[in-house]
Amino acid sequence: MGDGPSFFVHESAYIDENVVIGHGTMIWHFVHILANCDIGNDCVLGQNVMLGPDVSIGNGCKIQNNVALYKGVELGDNVFCGPSCVFTNVLTPRANVNRKEEFARTHVGNGATIGANATIVCGHDLGEYCMVAAGAVVTKNVPAFALVAGVPARQIGWVSHAGERLDLELKCPRTGDEYQLDAANNTLSLKV
Repeated sequence: MGDGPSFFVHESAYIDENVVIGHGTMIWHFVHILANCDIGNDCVLGQNVMLGPDVSIGNGCKIQNNVALYKGVELGDNVFCGPSCVFTNVLTPRANVNRKEEFARTHVGNGATIGANATIVCGHDLGEYCMVAAGAVVTKNVPAFALVAGVPARQIGWVSHAGERLDLELKCPRTGDEYQLDAANNTLSLKV
């Protein structure tokens, strides 16, 4: 790194114009970043990742191999995208119909985890610290801290900030943090 850039880009990666790359970020083999993307500090983009154009990624994100993030996708801080997970960009694609003006926004909250081969249908928000199981297909918004699985994805439980599944007592087995559930609104929050 020395006196050069404060990030790493593998020689096989291709970076278009007007891209911002944060300090400590590592961009690996065969990555393509299209114009006007903003990548935070301390991110890792694995082999064959494609971003953009106009994609925003927070700090500390880990994007595993073979993931494409299209225009409209926004990742908060510390988001984990598992290998080959998929983000769609339009709801009703046709090869012979131009739908570039219909790309839907998909926001992924801070600390969320998306498992390998999961599909996130565009236009849905993933709440902070939620966890999408491997292979799940998300077709609606996912609440913060929710654990969703299946096709289509359904909520099967809750997870902590540390990514541990919570039992009925809503206590994290890793950290001991306790959570409280507002059942009427299906929301979980950390007890203070």
